[in-house]
Amino acid sequence: MASPAAAVPQRQLFIDGEWRAPALGRRIPVVNPSTEGHIGEIPAGTAEDIDAAVKAARAALKRNRGRDWARASGAVRAKYLRAIAAKITERKPELAKLEALDCGKPYDEATWDMDDVAGCFEFFAGLAEDLDKKQNSPVSLPLENFKCHLRRDPIGVVGLITPWNYPLLMATWKVAPALAAGCTAVLKPSELASVTCLELADVCKEVGLPSGVLNIVTGLGPDAGAPLAAHPDVDKVSFTGSSATGQKIMTAAATMVKPVSLELGGKSPIVVFDDVDIDKGPVLTMNYLQTKIAKEFIERMVAWSKNIKVSDPLEEGCRLGPVVSEGQYEKIKKFVANAKSEGATILTGGVRPKHLEKGYYIEPTIITDVSTSMEIWREEVFGPVLCVKEFSTEDEAIELANDTHYGLAGAVLSADRERCQRVAEEIDAGAIWVNCSQPCFCQAPWGGNKRSGFGRELGDGGLDIYLSVKQITEYTSDEPWGWYQPPSKM
Repeated sequence: MASPAAAVPQRQLFIDGEWRAPALGRRIPVVNPSTEGHIGEIPAGTAEDIDAAVKAARAALKRNRGRDWARASGAVRAKYLRAIAAKITERKPELAKLEALDCGKPYDEATWDMDDVAGCFEFFAGLAEDLDKKQNSPVSLPLENFKCHLRRDPIGVVGLITPWNYPLLMATWKVAPALAAGCTAVLKPSELASVTCLELADVCKEVGLPSGVLNIVTGLGPDAGAPLAAHPDVDKVSFTGSSATGQKIMTAAATMVKPVSLELGGKSPIVVFDDVDIDKGPVLTMNYLQTKIAKEFIERMVAWSKNIKVSDPLEEGCRLGPVVSEGQYEKIKKFVANAKSEGATILTGGVRPKHLEKGYYIEPTIITDVSTSMEIWREEVFGPVLCVKEFSTEDEAIELANDTHYGLAGAVLSADRERCQRVAEEIDAGAIWVNCSQPCFCQAPWGGNKRSGFGRELGDGGLDIYLSVKQITEYTSDEPWGWYQPPSKM
């Protein structure tokens, strides 16, 4: 049964622990991508609101000596993170539904995301506790008159800018480690999918997170995201999104020598060798096929794609919902049209499903006869579109896989585990999956190479990027120290 007309909660900006109307009183409509209907609004923050949020975060960072977030123990911070995780789990059905309504993600997938959100807060709660044990760790020095130890302090106020494809989960990838490290934060989610991030604010209020520790300002990128990246009192920016926007953020940060972490576009190669089990293969996305199996594999892939249930995200059994917005819908259609005009073959899909009259739906699309110079091959589409190219040898597969400006992720499928290892080592990307595609665990680092950005989220390093290491070296001798020695008394 398709979802009835639905609305999202009416929220304001979340600044200094309170709901606040945007300074200019503007709001942005929330469009359900499966119906194209308006189901609510989110506040449209601007530079004035960003400034208020940054000031609140700065005050919370070191509000009162001994009673501030930066100097709280990791154990104290962990209690809040675990309380957030518990509330996310408690509200999972509601949050998953809001995610599906807001960005078109199938409900089942959205519920898995909420499990991952809770798990991520739990994981970084553990790392916050571990941080207490690492504080004041000694450093061995060659001179006995000196002692040295290290402190790992929060980097400060951080600006977090997140995308629409995993709205709450990717926000959590940044929020959880930042708070675990003792930073305070201003989160600016994508204007295309902000609803669940505002519900995270409500969760923070419920668990009593100290005011100003996490502030959430929704709004358009140029109006809210750009002022956040350029704000002089933001000590670090972490951004996930397009390469073009990442370049602008780097430029803004460079004027203040401000550290940034960037997770940008991807064009992830998936290499399938001819010794895979074809009966299992079609359930995996692929775009490089060894020639021997290419024809049969593609036929099975086309047949399998036609059986994917494309429907309202809240309908039982939905496996593919709409894309997030009209703008993204038109962009994907243009990619497909350009590919066809350049000589590629659209084997299946590329159009609206016949049974759906409204919504930003696109049938699963498989494209062949592509050259490596085509736009569809080289640029990130961000939609249900798969390009397929054949290769003959292992070396050719590696060369094709690395012939891209991007380096976010990739995969290799083969019954030969040694070959999988060789190819995994040769593909220049931040994550490689072997005989699987796209599992993601918060315990393992995530991030890209080349134009896919730099820095790693998740894993132990996901905490480190929000920490500043300080050495404290003490001279322990009673003898005067220094190049200048006082004159002896006559």
